[in-house]
Amino acid sequence: MECEITAWRRDQRERLLRQRKTLSSAQRADLTRPMLANLSRLLQTLRLRTLGIYWPIQREIDIRPMAAALSRRQPMQLALPVVVKKGAALEYWRWGLGEPTRPGFWNIPVPERRAPVRPDVVVAPLVGFQDSFRLGYGGGYFDRTLAANKPKPFAIGLGFEFSRIEGFIAQPHDIPMDAIVTEAAICTKPASEAIHAYP
Repeated sequence: MECEITAWRRDQRERLLRQRKTLSSAQRADLTRPMLANLSRLLQTLRLRTLGIYWPIQREIDIRPMAAALSRRQPMQLALPVVVKKGAALEYWRWGLGEPTRPGFWNIPVPERRAPVRPDVVVAPLVGFQDSFRLGYGGGYFDRTLAANKPKPFAIGLGFEFSRIEGFIAQPHDIPMDAIVTEAAICTKPASEAIHAYP
């Protein structure tokens, strides 16, 4: 059964990544605008001092400019995730837009200077999702990070509406998101309940 679940997740991941890569620039822009508006709307309802974001790869949505603009309007700091040890939980290091970075794990940029912080809220890109469960790239880093942090930060999964999947079987290591944001809605647990929609 476990092998079947792993194979199913791999197939879904590959299919959704292919679909994401086929989006034209115009299509991406049309989907990104309402998605970022929904994410900004949700973030402004949360009490946060430190927001964990991410450096976009594989045509993920770039939230850095939006997060930086939000941090200028309210007292909060930003942080990027860093793999400090393979297979371990991530650390979040304080970082601001335009500050220097260096190549990290998988050559993903990380802050040049190590300054660990504990985010109140973290945003993670998703490949797919069902209800409040996120399908990522399969490394398990984000789930390990949520499990390791007490109290757990408010976790937001961000992705396209077409990334909804059916047939996801949650495993013991899978940790549900507190919210899923797409271009169509902001969904909280249970994810079928949209608390906001764009416009």
